[in-house]
Amino acid sequence: MEHTEPLTTTESTDHSPTPSRAQRRGARTHRWRRDTVELAAVFLSVTAADLVAKLVVHGPEGPVVLAASAVALLATALFHTWWSHRHHLHGPPAPDASAPPGPPAPNAAEGPKGPLADFEQTALWRVRTTVQDSPGSLARVCTAFAERQVNIISMQSHPLPNGTVDEFFVRAPHALTRTDLAALVASAGGHDIWTDPADAHDLVDVPTHVLALATRTALDAAELPIALRRLFGQCAIRQYPGAARRGGAGVDGHLMRLPVPSGDLIELSRPHLPFTPTEFARAQALVELDTLLGPRVPDVRARLRLPAGADLTVRRADEGDREAALAMHGRCSPETLRRRYHGPVRDADRYLDHLLDARHGQTLTVEAPDGRIVALGHLMWDDGSAEVAVLVEDDWQRRGLGLDLMRRMAALALEAGVETVYAVTHSSNTGLIATMRKLAAPLDYQVEEGTLVITAHLAEAAEELPVPWPTRPGR
Repeated sequence: MEHTEPLTTTESTDHSPTPSRAQRRGARTHRWRRDTVELAAVFLSVTAADLVAKLVVHGPEGPVVLAASAVALLATALFHTWWSHRHHLHGPPAPDASAPPGPPAPNAAEGPKGPLADFEQTALWRVRTTVQDSPGSLARVCTAFAERQVNIISMQSHPLPNGTVDEFFVRAPHALTRTDLAALVASAGGHDIWTDPADAHDLVDVPTHVLALATRTALDAAELPIALRRLFGQCAIRQYPGAARRGGAGVDGHLMRLPVPSGDLIELSRPHLPFTPTEFARAQALVELDTLLGPRVPDVRARLRLPAGADLTVRRADEGDREAALAMHGRCSPETLRRRYHGPVRDADRYLDHLLDARHGQTLTVEAPDGRIVALGHLMWDDGSAEVAVLVEDDWQRRGLGLDLMRRMAALALEAGVETVYAVTHSSNTGLIATMRKLAAPLDYQVEEGTLVITAHLAEAAEELPVPWPTRPGR
């Protein structure tokens, strides 16, 4: 036999009892009497006013009657006031003595207490999780966030064949740790959970972010690796010449392969977070845009005046500068070329095809007034860092050209979001070592079998570095 609970009456939130039928009938009778009294008072007032007017105009005692009327009106007003207060016609209902006392009003000077006090100190997080592709799966995660005072600022979904990857940008109470956030999402049905601290720069929505990266890529072919890294966070990028014909394009967990119509293969790896088909589509769109526009280098220039009076031009180099760069090689001594290219002198010329390709980095030239190239600076992207190298023609050495190129390339690296640059040379190359020291950045030294690697941490020297170019097209 089914057990049935007795039906009870629940009080409302203001603890006011429900009026009975007799009380409602009494209230209607009270309103009818009040309306009758007020209507009679109106007719009486009109009759009295008409009588007074006739007596004042036609009677011999007009002033006396007028004064008596004023006294009568004053007495009527006092009586009406007493009547209203006696029956509380316009006052609020009296509090229910049987209702329990409510909580005391908060004191604004004391501020919030409890969980809200912790919410004042918040942290920004990126949270990614995989959920089932079923109704209510996303709602459960959002509800779990709301229960712990986690505010969802933005969210995007990456559909998978057997589920959905939801990526959140949230503001969470400072007391919630990375482990707490992961456990919270797991309790709502999420798996393959990834969390990472974020900052205010991540507040840009994804379409705006992608359009900005596409614009930078369209202006400069050297921006493609930087755009891919900024799109996917910390990831390793490798480019294999002629490997596109091997196939294998697409996403394979933590590895993404992007074929380039030129025949190369770009490979991205991200060990901490697998790629999704949506991310592959975005990367492929950037690569196709780069391929469609072809080789391109922005026309940026800066004037460089030496103490001796020479007026030089610093600009970006492209494939059209190959012949002038080869001519400069011919004017350099074998020792200068050996220090720069760390190998046989006969191999120096073949390096130029790679160095002048804007997809691998940025090459700067120093051009004399007669059009000759007298110095070259190479900034080559290497995962999250960049390699820097400088070659100055023998007759132009010790005039500050190498230092100017090095400082300008360091500023370009910082502008691209790369905070460390390194130079590879021989331990006997005192000129390059002195140039790196003049960057005013902390340096790390690593020596292996006579090869010296100097790494500069640029963040602490950002204020000392110059503006790379006076004007930037499209920026």
